[in-house]
Amino acid sequence: MPYTCEKIARMLNSLPPLNAVRAFVAAARHQSFTLAAQELHVTHGAVSRQIKALESQLGVLLFERRTRQVSLTAAGVKFFAQADSALKQLAAAAQSVMSDAPARVLRINVRPSFAVRWLIPRLPDFVAQYPGIEPQVLTSTLAPDKAGDRFDIAIRRGRDGWPPSARLTPFLEDEACLVASPALLDRYPVDTPSALSALVLLWARTRKADWDAWLAYTGIGKLKPVGQMQFDHEHFVLQAVMDGLGFAVVPVSLVSSALASGQLRCPFPERRMPLARYYYGVAADAVSEVQAFTAWLDAEVAQQANNHLPLTKKNTPKI
Repeated sequence: MPYTCEKIARMLNSLPPLNAVRAFVAAARHQSFTLAAQELHVTHGAVSRQIKALESQLGVLLFERRTRQVSLTAAGVKFFAQADSALKQLAAAAQSVMSDAPARVLRINVRPSFAVRWLIPRLPDFVAQYPGIEPQVLTSTLAPDKAGDRFDIAIRRGRDGWPPSARLTPFLEDEACLVASPALLDRYPVDTPSALSALVLLWARTRKADWDAWLAYTGIGKLKPVGQMQFDHEHFVLQAVMDGLGFAVVPVSLVSSALASGQLRCPFPERRMPLARYYYGVAADAVSEVQAFTAWLDAEVAQQANNHLPLTKKNTPKI
């Protein structure tokens, strides 16, 4: 019996959210919410919530949840067989109509540390959602109004240094916190700020005032570490921190994933210093693909907030 337009409409209206199906398929394939979260570049909690919402909509349990282990129910096995195939068909359909289309280049101007620690780890999700757009990441320490290369969108802190024609939108709010590697803190426990005097301070030439500003803002006062090491950029500092060379005061935006995964620890989570927020600026002659990218950026920030990653939005003075 052929489907009527009304019946097709009802079927389409009952479709579950695509992100929830993607989370389920990834978790079913790995038999792990944690591995699914790593594949999708989200948190374990986000995967769990998506699957619970999917189960609620379908009215069946898809997973049996045990301590540190999940397994598919009979309904889950049945749904996985069809959902996995459907996602693959959808991906193949998208590729078939886009394979002959020329790549649509989107030029993104960011600072090197932001590129390495925030943008690039998240870009696979954007590419998966918009396979016809080719993001080109242009790194520069210059302000956007001094950029030598044309860009469609730039991301920077503050409202200064932008071309007059750029359309600015508030983006990430940020804070600075003190971080160290778990291995270092296990060897040298830091229960009070004074314990930092036995460790080496790591800092970037581009953010050399953060340590003194953090001491003043948190009310700790003067404190001299046993030694210091300087680096050219913040991402070198973060790598040195992860390798256990010392501690650093860094923007939370650059270490949220490392804190969530346990690669880094913040021994004083309540002692955070507000920083100037990020803005993204769209060039007046930007390609139309920038609209997809800005929507994705806004969704990433919203997802971070929903997943309770260590980024906060507070109405506090900016330093």
